[in-house]
Amino acid sequence: MDHRDHVRLLRDGIGPGQGVWADIGAGWGAFTLALADLLDTDARIIAVDRDTGALEALRRAMQARFPQRVLEVMHADFTQPMALPPLDGIVMANALHFVRDKLPVLAHLRAYLRPGGRLILVEYDTDRGNRWVPYPLTYPAWAALAERAGFAETRLLARAPSSFLGGFYAALSLCPAGPPASMR
Repeated sequence: MDHRDHVRLLRDGIGPGQGVWADIGAGWGAFTLALADLLDTDARIIAVDRDTGALEALRRAMQARFPQRVLEVMHADFTQPMALPPLDGIVMANALHFVRDKLPVLAHLRAYLRPGGRLILVEYDTDRGNRWVPYPLTYPAWAALAERAGFAETRLLARAPSSFLGGFYAALSLCPAGPPASMR
């Protein structure tokens, strides 16, 4: 996959009023750069990862490709509480498959989103993991999990082939107003 593929996977999930977005588990930043391409220049982008080397490489890549864009980086483990502002959107690409017990992580990520906020998940479309991708989930499994975590209106955005584990999908889930029914 290249930059055009990353942009294509996210494009239909970006909405109006773009505001403040976080790339959770940003790594080297392929999807952070796609966000920079898709969001207005005044939108705020925060890249979160626990790998400081990857975040520094991402900062350099952002400066080289999008010099007008201000990127905030946050060294943090997304499975733990983070000092994030209220978010209009979250991109989580190839990061959730490292988490076995996803529901608590999704609940705390949902709490960062404003009502109507968007969560775009990019994930391998399989339920069979390996040592590099231990806990992936198919789109139907994601849709069910997103509902349990209190997200609404989950829909498939795009698919892309992959020589590793067959393919990816991108899905959008919205944060409704109020706590999820399972958490009330």
